[in-house]
Parts: sequence; structure tokens; C-alpha cells
Amino acid sequence: MFETVLPLVLFALVSTSTPGMATTLSTASGAQFGFRRSIPLMAGSAAGLATVAAAGAAGLAGLLAAAPSLQLAMKMAGTLYLTWLALKIGRSGPPNLDVAMAKPNSFLGGAGLQWMNPKGWAMGLGAAASFAALANGPRQLAVLLGTVFGLAAALSLAAWCVAGTLLARLLRTERQWRMLNAVLGLLLAASIIPMWRTA
Repeated sequence: MFETVLPLVLFALVSTSTPGMATTLSTASGAQFGFRRSIPLMAGSAAGLATVAAAGAAGLAGLLAAAPSLQLAMKMAGTLYLTWLALKIGRSGPPNLDVAMAKPNSFLGGAGLQWMNPKGWAMGLGAAASFAALANGPRQLAVLLGTVFGLAAALSLAAWCVAGTLLARLLRTERQWRMLNAVLGLLLAASIIPMWRTA
């Protein structure tokens, strides 16, 4: 059984581990708040991707492809949200010294990030088309894709968050913190660009 789903597992691990908006936000959260306080954000983002993958398998991604105005609205909402987060991260200083970053992002914030991400919907639809033979019908495929993508996202986001906490241990001055946060903010803002390249 594992041999049959191994290509799907590898696809999910690679696609969720590559740098993007969720991984950058997890890294920033790990650096700013530590691993434990970042768990709600990572759990929300993993759950959000799981529901997107499941919905893609169930056919909702087809609706998005057929409704350009809905896709445009999602892109605009996602762009505004990510721009706000990028500014918030980029302008923050060392942990607990900046009121704007006094609390980590929530479970719903992490989930919303994935729900507004057309790239995630395209990935869900692509995975559904590529791995449909692994399941007997849309419902079983939705459960399979949701589980695999949710677990893969949880693992990759945890790794990026740990990288952020390790970076935090290397930073000694307020200037170093501001430089790291500026870079992470710019990377998060740059992650918006591929969203607009998605057909």
C-alpha cells in the first residue's frame, strides 16, 4: 500500500517544503516567538492546505477555474493579507519589543493563508488529477489528499519554524533582528508574485 502512495507523499513533501508564503511566515514566527507559540499558526496552515487539497479532490478547484472573478477576488484578498503581514514582520524588531508583533498569528490566520492561495488550489487540483487512480471515487481521494498534504505541510512548516528558532539564537543585537525581519518581510512579499502568475 505504501509503495502505491509513495509518489503522492514525495510530491506533497516537495511541494510543501519549497519556500513560499507559509514557509516564510513559519520561519518568521519561529524566530520571533519560538516553536511552541508558533504551533497554532503552523497547525492552521497545515489544516488549511489539507482542506484545500481535499476540496480540490472533491471538485471545488474546478469551480475556481471556471469562475475567473472568484479567483481574482481570492488573489486580491490574499495579496492584501500577505502585504499587511510582510509589513508587520519587516518593520518589527527583537522579540517582545515591538507591539505590532506582540502576538503570533492564529490558527485561523494560518488556515486563511491557504484558503486564499490560488497556488494551493491549483496544486490540489493537479494532485487530484495526477493521483486519482489511488482512490475509489472523489470522497476517498479527498480524504487521502487531505491527509497526505496536511501531514506533509505540518512536517515542512515545523522544519522551517525550527530554522527560524535557530536563527533567533544567532541574533544578538537589535540591528541584526531588524535585518532578519526585513529580509523575511521582503521574502513574504515576494511570495505574492507567483500567485499572480498562476493561471
